[in-house]
Amino acid sequence: MAGTVPAVWEKLDDRFDGIRGDHHLERLWTGGRWLEGPAYSPAGRYLVWSDIPNDRILRWDETSYQVSVFRQPAGYTNGHTLDQQGRLVSCEHGNRRVTRTEHTGQVTVLADRHEGNRLNSPNDVVVQRDGSVWFTDPAYGIDNDLEGYQAEIETGGCHVYRIAPDGVLTRVADDFDRPNGLAFSPDESLLYITDTERATMRVFTVDGDRISGGELFAECGNGAFDGIRVDTAGRVWASAADGVHVYHPDGTLLGKLLVPEVVSNLTFGGPKRNRLFITATTSVYSLYTTVNGAAPPYAAHV
Repeated sequence: MAGTVPAVWEKLDDRFDGIRGDHHLERLWTGGRWLEGPAYSPAGRYLVWSDIPNDRILRWDETSYQVSVFRQPAGYTNGHTLDQQGRLVSCEHGNRRVTRTEHTGQVTVLADRHEGNRLNSPNDVVVQRDGSVWFTDPAYGIDNDLEGYQAEIETGGCHVYRIAPDGVLTRVADDFDRPNGLAFSPDESLLYITDTERATMRVFTVDGDRISGGELFAECGNGAFDGIRVDTAGRVWASAADGVHVYHPDGTLLGKLLVPEVVSNLTFGGPKRNRLFITATTSVYSLYTTVNGAAPPYAAHV
């Protein structure tokens, strides 16, 4: 299933010079229905991702290039990330919850209700260095039975939430149609959140357990935004219908990496965080870049 395709880089701004990488995309695996939520484990040297309609999490081994089933059934998981201890944090559409997989393999529920009401279908998740967990909660997993179980919204809409280190869940934003991908700036002073329904990305100022602002940062010029990640220079790498769009911190679209399938999500990995992993409809791609992903929360603990 592996192979390569040409990597097409499209420059739209001179500041895109020097940001590119390999001239070919490695297709690490194909055969999914809708792939999402890539997360890289530096300790295990593996990548996990979700194949949502097939209700499974898959695992690619960096040392052998072998792919195996990490978990099935998997609660129709979507987004994943690692916390400050390197544990896997996952958004489960089917179970309508955010969970953490302990080093023992036990699954701990971090959040499944807000003010007594069931969450919709947690979608994407990030962890701050202080251990707080931030996630989006659109309704894709309860719209129908394809990516979860059809049900009614109980929370009054599709919102963004924060789980404090002590476990307290609070709603931090309630003016989205379908909040989706989210990522912090390298110093965690800003939080970027995409709204897939509106095909926009907004930027918020972070003040402890609160966010403010929410100005428009970018509009997607091809399809809609889904997952996003940030590099060490604060540039935002965003998924789109034609590939990965790269934005300067001032909101300028610098350029694109064109991918032959609709991109859902991405993450930086590898020992130097300079390997870009991309989930795109049915396949997982990767390539080495000339930039490095922003340090994840566990970097301060290793």
